[in-house]
Amino acid sequence: MQDTNKRVYISTYGCQMNVNDTERMFSLLEMANYSPVATPEQADLIIINACSIREKPVHKVYSEVGTFRLLKERNPQLRIGVGGCVGQQEKENLLKWSPLIDFVFGTDSIDLLPSLVEKAYEDNAGKIVEAKFQHRSPYHIETMVRKPGVATFVNITKGCDNFCTFCVVPYTRGREKSRPLSHVMEDVKRLIQRGIKEITLLGQNVNSYESECGADFSDLLERLALETPLERIRFTTSHPKDFNQKLANVMFRNQPKVCEYIHLPFQSGSTRILERMNRGYTREEYIEKIAMIRATIPNVVLSTDIIVGFPGETEEEFLETISMVQTIGFETIFAFKYSPRPFTKAAKFTDQIDEVVKDERLARLFKAYDVVAQEMVKRYDGQILDILVEDYDEKRGNLHGRSSQNKNVYFIGDKSLVGQTVQVKITKAFPATFRGELVTHDFVTAGAVTTGLMAQEMEISGLENSL
Repeated sequence: MQDTNKRVYISTYGCQMNVNDTERMFSLLEMANYSPVATPEQADLIIINACSIREKPVHKVYSEVGTFRLLKERNPQLRIGVGGCVGQQEKENLLKWSPLIDFVFGTDSIDLLPSLVEKAYEDNAGKIVEAKFQHRSPYHIETMVRKPGVATFVNITKGCDNFCTFCVVPYTRGREKSRPLSHVMEDVKRLIQRGIKEITLLGQNVNSYESECGADFSDLLERLALETPLERIRFTTSHPKDFNQKLANVMFRNQPKVCEYIHLPFQSGSTRILERMNRGYTREEYIEKIAMIRATIPNVVLSTDIIVGFPGETEEEFLETISMVQTIGFETIFAFKYSPRPFTKAAKFTDQIDEVVKDERLARLFKAYDVVAQEMVKRYDGQILDILVEDYDEKRGNLHGRSSQNKNVYFIGDKSLVGQTVQVKITKAFPATFRGELVTHDFVTAGAVTTGLMAQEMEISGLENSL
């Protein structure tokens, strides 16, 4: 680099995979003498790391780049890059659209970021595009976290081989590859030495994980539970067709270390629509899978992803989706309108649903779910939950942590409790967040906390991821 102590701003939106990728970008750039800043106005380098699983984030990238025009005029040395799934998908199209962009990089090119930035700063540097997939297998990567804190993500797979007809992931993340089990174990042990107490195993489809030694996802989960001092292990996202009895058994016998929370997208309540989506299961098979999980893990907490307005979806088929939400008992849903994505089969279907109909159906789905959610959350009022404290709000004196059911809980407490698991009595349970009173430390003043607890729980989660 020509200068030291440059400043970087990274704008991130999308799934947990994108959030994890951004942390990797910051770590790599920090090694190249870049310091993170809070606003683009402070930056010498701006990177947009964006998801493309729906159409709206792609438009957001185009819009956001346009807002940097004045910054570029004021600072000719400012460099702007676009990465993530949008970079992988759009490639040269981004440069054609906007001369403000200096470089574009794909999801397999993140580790090249320091050299790409260096090239972008060279005299007479042209526009740079680096978006080729690396086809080597297995998948080799080490978790990079600047300040790991209490909980972090650990990638175990990348890409996807399912080719759901609505999903662009195989085209933006590539074909599915798994990390060697030994590498994951070593990675986690290093994180534990840095103070990590909880990990979330991450991938577009974690439970199709397969190490080169023959170990599957259940084996990995059990090894982590038995051979490390982790306090909690989570994972996302699962595919219903790959969630089997062996995995449910491993989860149950390794509680409470393996959390009883499962995110299992069903996407549509209609078997015909599921077939058009190429999901690999029927409505009845999904319901049977849930019954198996509940029989094995009686205290399981479920969440799901749903798409409304998929091409050809009739009113009756949409009502089948409503009935799934009303009868299965999901404690959280993430629901979206179908959005045609480049390269996908469903984008070419001729029976696309009108946007007005999609909007109306999504609103009805949320309304139906709200009735279910308000009823289900009542059971938590007055309960005492074990909360792993993740962070502290200096201004309000609030502690925040999560229960093993993946509930966000806010309560009054001392900063020294960050990293500890404490008992909290729930005084008010909202569908998205809880507030409570600390019951295990006498020196802490008990009291309910009001901190914007009505945050929406229907926003983007990992799809990824579905992932």
